[in-house]
Amino acid sequence: MQTILFRPDNSPERAPDGDKAVFYKWATALALITIFYNLIEGLVSVFLGARGGTVSLFGFGIDSFVEVISGVGIWHMVRRMKRNGCEERDRFENTALRITGTAFYVLAAGLALTALIDIYKGYKPETTLWGVIVAVISILTMSILIRYKLKAGRRFSSRALIADASCSKTCLYLSVVLLIASLGYEAFGVGLMDSLGAIGIAVFSFREGREAFTKSKGQLCRCESACENPPG
Repeated sequence: MQTILFRPDNSPERAPDGDKAVFYKWATALALITIFYNLIEGLVSVFLGARGGTVSLFGFGIDSFVEVISGVGIWHMVRRMKRNGCEERDRFENTALRITGTAFYVLAAGLALTALIDIYKGYKPETTLWGVIVAVISILTMSILIRYKLKAGRRFSSRALIADASCSKTCLYLSVVLLIASLGYEAFGVGLMDSLGAIGIAVFSFREGREAFTKSKGQLCRCESACENPPG
């Protein structure tokens, strides 16, 4: 079956074989980079967060692990599109979305509870310097990934890739929250900053979980607001 891509006005078009090959190379590379980057980021953040007693960095790392599951779903989608050209999600992707949504909900609850306990106890981390470093690297990496996902999605009129780029912005926002919280603690030494950062990450994780479940039901979420469902 020939691949069907979509113009910005949502009208279908047949992609030339050369364009299809380039599109799938770009889409596959971006999906794999996203998966492996989040895996490394998660390992580093969890280790350094636990070592330095930084709840916000530790939670940020767990969030990265959950993003790996989401990334696997995107990678599977690209492979499926290469086979049959359809952008509609299959059972594997919907299952991945439900697992992702559940994981985000659990993470949000755990982070919020831990942060509230730390606030009550007046807990202070040893250092949040690593949070600053990880956040800066993440902001730079996510910005580049978003740029190229949008560039490839618009060039090949793929609404799925454009939607993925839009959803990646949440990772960027999480990095900004981590940066603000980490810098705030390093500057003022107030443990509350780290706890508030963890609560901020919990809020974004809850939103990501809700949107994952929304997607699994075949509905639009905020990150896909600029895209319509493919014509059936």
